[in-house]
Amino acid sequence: MSAASLTGDGEAPAPRRLTIGKVLASLSTEFPDVTASKIRFLEAEGLVRPHRTASGYRTYTEGDVARLHYILAAQRDRYWPLKVIREALDALDRGLSEPTDEPDARPRPPAPPVDPEVPTPRELASRRTVSLTGPELREATGIDREVMHALETYGLLRSDDRGHFGHDSLAIAAAARVLASHGLEARHLRPFRTAADREIGLVDQVLATRRGGGTQEERAAEIASACIALHVALVREGLARQGRPG
Repeated sequence: MSAASLTGDGEAPAPRRLTIGKVLASLSTEFPDVTASKIRFLEAEGLVRPHRTASGYRTYTEGDVARLHYILAAQRDRYWPLKVIREALDALDRGLSEPTDEPDARPRPPAPPVDPEVPTPRELASRRTVSLTGPELREATGIDREVMHALETYGLLRSDDRGHFGHDSLAIAAAARVLASHGLEARHLRPFRTAADREIGLVDQVLATRRGGGTQEERAAEIASACIALHVALVREGLARQGRPG
């Protein structure tokens, strides 16, 4: 049972309103002892919040019925006091999930999200090796010679000793092309290079001073993947706080 179903929240059409008699009829099959007085008591305790019509009558949504079902089942099956039920409902209202495979069924925080755009340690350790000339990189990403020169000048693109560019340079150049279409030139992107160099330094420091399981390459890939995930999450969290899509 989701938090949305318990709160009646969402962007669906206006919910159908039920009288307390219809609510009792809906619940009575499973909870034959439920009464109008019981529902009003739960309302007085702040566990359910029915809508009041202009004439003062209570009306309920399907979400309210689901919430009442949750409360009554928690009392009957788990012997939860109202304080525990209130805490569980608050957790569900805040987006926690009700587990189905645990005896106490207390709402639990969701598992940390796995961003499909963030490479896993395995992907980093086994990523494809490619070596591109400057013209090949420009052809693949659609940047022109001037933009490429600027990206090299500000340290965003770095060639090897032979003047070739690796697989990650494709992503860098492609991202720079998109950002350029929004008015961000290579000089504006220099802070990304600085931040990346700091993260690389941190990875090197950890690898040099701390031991762990796996090979050096596997440890480096795991740390790098976590750093990338942290960076992406911080940017998205910051954009969300500003009301912008992340």
